[in-house]
Amino acid sequence: MEKQTLTGLCELPPSAKLVFKVLEYSGAHTQKEIVERSRLSARTVRSALENLTDIGAVTEEVYIPDARQRLYRLDETGDWEQVNCLNEVPV
Repeated sequence: MEKQTLTGLCELPPSAKLVFKVLEYSGAHTQKEIVERSRLSARTVRSALENLTDIGAVTEEVYIPDARQRLYRLDETGDWEQVNCLNEVPV
């Protein structure tokens, strides 16, 4: 994983980091499932997914049961343990 992607992840808003953590802990999900798990609005999740996809942290694929939806998962080539900013607690 490129250092640029790891740094880019730290610069994202908290909502994008929360979506990242949802995908990290529970695997691939549709946008609707992420909304339910994170309790963020659909618009916020959509924006977070766009940000995460733009930096290469998340991949998007067709959701087989319903081709109108997309399935989002973390990029498997990433070494996400190196991203220390995701473990920091804001004061």
